[in-house]
Amino acid sequence: MPSGIAYAFLAAVSFGASTPFAKTLVGSVSPVMLAALLYLGSGIGLLAWFCLRALGPASDQAGAARLTRADLPWLAGAILFGGIAGPVLLMLGLSRTPASAASLLLNMEGVLTSMLAWFVFKENFDRRIFAGMLLIVAGGIVLGWEQRPEFGIPWGALAIVAACLCWAIDNNLTRKISASDAVQIAGIKGLAAGLVNLGIALSLGFPLPALGAMLSAGVIGFCGYGLSLVFFVLALRNLGAARTGAYFSAAPFVGAAISLLMLQEVPGAGFWIAGLLMATGIWLHLTEKHVHAHTHTGMHHVHAHVHDEHHQHNHDFPWDGTEPHTHPHGHEPITHSHAHVPDIHHQHRH
Repeated sequence: MPSGIAYAFLAAVSFGASTPFAKTLVGSVSPVMLAALLYLGSGIGLLAWFCLRALGPASDQAGAARLTRADLPWLAGAILFGGIAGPVLLMLGLSRTPASAASLLLNMEGVLTSMLAWFVFKENFDRRIFAGMLLIVAGGIVLGWEQRPEFGIPWGALAIVAACLCWAIDNNLTRKISASDAVQIAGIKGLAAGLVNLGIALSLGFPLPALGAMLSAGVIGFCGYGLSLVFFVLALRNLGAARTGAYFSAAPFVGAAISLLMLQEVPGAGFWIAGLLMATGIWLHLTEKHVHAHTHTGMHHVHAHVHDEHHQHNHDFPWDGTEPHTHPHGHEPITHSHAHVPDIHHQHRH
């Protein structure tokens, strides 16, 4: 679990840090075109990394688990909702909604991700986790509330909430394939989202920016979107969708904090209130103790692993003892008790 928490925080930090850097390009690049370039930088950079890694000396057994045919429906659904429907609905919403209101509404993604994970995909939760998620999201809401949003015509607000719902569905569908290669998953999703946003930008008549701005956007996209997506998938693998979504909701605070240093913006009272709320919510999650006797049903899957208490299997190929390694393996039914979260091995009923 500690590694999952670290991945979730890295996802939030890398994505939140990209906001002030992307803000420096807003004056020279239209928002729709900027979104396209950020996603394309993410997708192209990660897929280049994936291809270079495939040419390296690492063997298949030591590398990450590749996507399989069984993963494709989940990946297609994630791309449809998160890479196509979500950005389109967001652009429609932004055309009818002030930016301050949009910032406030975008915090709905964390809430909806958790709600779907808990009540549709049946992840376990308790009052402590629920309260922690509410505090983290409340901190994000406070950050936007100082700007006193005015929604105007409600269709724009509804479109943004619908976009958040699409990304929440995307997060939960991606969790289903999170045991597979995070770089491959994030690269495909980023490239798909980039191409869709680029098509939208060009169809609206927005021109491509200068080469320097394009390269800057690409680098920001790779670092802030691409790496963030990789960390997010790894967090989904180790924590489940609801807890990952809650930790990732801290990203607006990270962006605000960096803006204070880089853009010399002056923090208001909301900044400190948001920080306190988020810190309290994160503390509730970090101090979670979920321990009970539980039964693992038999299952077969592929992912990088070490031979811990959940991986006691024989090999049908020569193995030199190197860990972690990757190969198809089965889990025999087992009943035991230990601290756990709803990762890829703990998806049991309570």
